[in-house]
Amino acid sequence: MRRATLVLFSVCLLATFAMRHTHADADLYDIVISGGRVMDPESGRDAVRNVGIRDGKIAVISEAPLQGKRTIDAHGLVVAPGFIDLHEHGQEPRNYEFQAHDGVTTSLELEVGTNDVDDWYAKREGHALINYGVSIGHIPVRMAVMHDPGVFLPLGDAAHREATPAELQQIDASINRGLQRGALAVGMGVNYTAAATHAEIVDVFKVAAAHGASVHVHLRYNGLLEPTTGLAALQEVIADAVATGAPLHVVHITSMGGRETPRLLEMVHGTQKRGLDITTEAYPYIAGSTDISSAIFDAGWQERMGITYHDLQWAKTGERLTAETFEKYRKEGGMVILFSIPESAVRTALADPIVMVASDGVPITGPKVHPRGQATYCRVLGHYVREEKVLGLMLALRKMSLMPAQRLEKRAPAFANKGRIKIGADADLTVFDPNTVIDKATFEEPLQFSAGISDVLVNGVPVILEGKTVEGVFPGRAQRAPISQ
Repeated sequence: MRRATLVLFSVCLLATFAMRHTHADADLYDIVISGGRVMDPESGRDAVRNVGIRDGKIAVISEAPLQGKRTIDAHGLVVAPGFIDLHEHGQEPRNYEFQAHDGVTTSLELEVGTNDVDDWYAKREGHALINYGVSIGHIPVRMAVMHDPGVFLPLGDAAHREATPAELQQIDASINRGLQRGALAVGMGVNYTAAATHAEIVDVFKVAAAHGASVHVHLRYNGLLEPTTGLAALQEVIADAVATGAPLHVVHITSMGGRETPRLLEMVHGTQKRGLDITTEAYPYIAGSTDISSAIFDAGWQERMGITYHDLQWAKTGERLTAETFEKYRKEGGMVILFSIPESAVRTALADPIVMVASDGVPITGPKVHPRGQATYCRVLGHYVREEKVLGLMLALRKMSLMPAQRLEKRAPAFANKGRIKIGADADLTVFDPNTVIDKATFEEPLQFSAGISDVLVNGVPVILEGKTVEGVFPGRAQRAPISQ
């Protein structure tokens, strides 16, 4: 009897120990972000909370203390959803590091895109610091079909010649194939394919509509003179979207509208109110950037855009151009910075609740590039939110995280778990000091990390800790629509 009692006691003791041990393991999170001001644009939560992360997901958001294998002290800091950049051409490791220091956790090339979706994703698999994704691009597809000699943007037939009926069939078939292979969207830069007819463009919209894919469009014109105005170009794609049912996203509306940006925004507001699926974006700079050899600078560009040679800055040297240096560099090819956007247009776009933030960053090919790819998000948070009070902090975070995720989640359902801080969401998080966050990259010295970004997590893995890059981690994952064939 005593022996049976002893055995029963031992079994109960072991069971109790096992239960306690299991319970302790269940309460131990991979990472805890402790005591931060958690700001979630979807729910409107703005409160001090502790966030527990397990298996790359947000497992708990709690007022009570949490235990983790690693704890990030966020007292006095904001904990925000990681920023989603819909428009970043620099999809290489160095760009990703600069973007991570700017709070970006997902970097997407949705304007120019690619002509080979499978190859594009394969090249980044397993060695990306942050998440990545791409569109099937009308520009690179047209270049491939028409055997254009350009590398990034067209220089020959794809820019300056109408496509033949056979070529048009190939273009549409390639775009359809890219969407079948999981491209997030259709990219289009009509300003760079100046000879593409209105019929060609609307046919691409038809292909996109068949897949429920948004069309991310650099408008046909950004001029101030009729009939080549940004307003006329916006009317073209709105008509295409209405006629086909394709969702429409207008890229960098400030650089297309210039001083007429408020009028273009009024058009977007009006079409949204009438039920059209249309969105837009802007970057927080008074200058754009593109290749000087592109079709944008074909004869008549000064009159069309209302700028002169002196409004152009050669990125490699920082020099302002003259008639002589313009002709020299146009033959050479390379990035030029265009000071063509009024500050009033930037402020209007950033204050408007329907305008997302996106960088339009470019590949880092040398010491001088436009600073927007390195500093867009911290410039908004530091300069336009804190210093200028153009918009509030929650609205800024909404423009950087939730709205981009919502733009893509119908076609790519994985985005329903991004841009939010909620249980079950991907642990893509940016922790920053709202009192010190600021851009450091300038037009003169563009390759400088932003300040005030303390910690950045991608799929639950820290890539920035206490302001420093974590070496040897590659948690970035492919962001892709479902593959149908």
